[in-house]
Amino acid sequence: GRRVAVTGVGAVSCAGVGADVLWRALQSPTAPPRTRVEPFDAAAIGGPKELRRLDPFALYALMAADEAWRQSGLSGPLVDAASVVTTGIGGLQTVLGQVEVLRERGASRVSPFMVPMMMPNAATAAVSMRFGLGGPCETVTTACAAGTHALGNAARLISTGRSTVAVAGGAEAVIVDIAEAGFRNMTALSATDFSRPFDADRDGFVMGEGAGIVVLEEWEHARARGATI
Repeated sequence: GRRVAVTGVGAVSCAGVGADVLWRALQSPTAPPRTRVEPFDAAAIGGPKELRRLDPFALYALMAADEAWRQSGLSGPLVDAASVVTTGIGGLQTVLGQVEVLRERGASRVSPFMVPMMMPNAATAAVSMRFGLGGPCETVTTACAAGTHALGNAARLISTGRSTVAVAGGAEAVIVDIAEAGFRNMTALSATDFSRPFDADRDGFVMGEGAGIVVLEEWEHARARGATI
């Protein structure tokens, strides 16, 4: 199949907005680790009305995708470009918020945007629409492996000739009481609050939130336009 290049990288993390910010944080970790994304200025990806219609996981994905897209130097619309942005769970914060609305104000006050905000494919759809990606638009929801699945699926779309460009990655924002209780009761979370997956004494993971997105591109296409690989 065709070779695949990475021509853009973007991230939103508990360290802040930007892949460089995340990299510096990884080089100088804090104790205990930060887990939540702090509020940030998202004006670059939309106005207040648009942003209110995004669950946090989709907002993080769109912000990270914007960084990766700008870094790639591409411009849309692109007819065969794919969007493959995944999540382990999806818009849980939206669901919980609307459950409260239902209980306190009644069914007629539940947002008509609840369903498109909560769906696991909300992030990949938002990315596809924002950048004019006219090719495959898909998501897979495979727990902790979802982001890796996204990269594999997107790379296959390019290597097999289905797409020339793909925006791919993962996003999550489910640090809420019900999710934390569920993970803790299945003994999946670290008792020490440190994530050490390759350590002999590892004891679980640490919940976090954010997004990581890359722009993948067919190798010769990237070289022909002088992209940084």
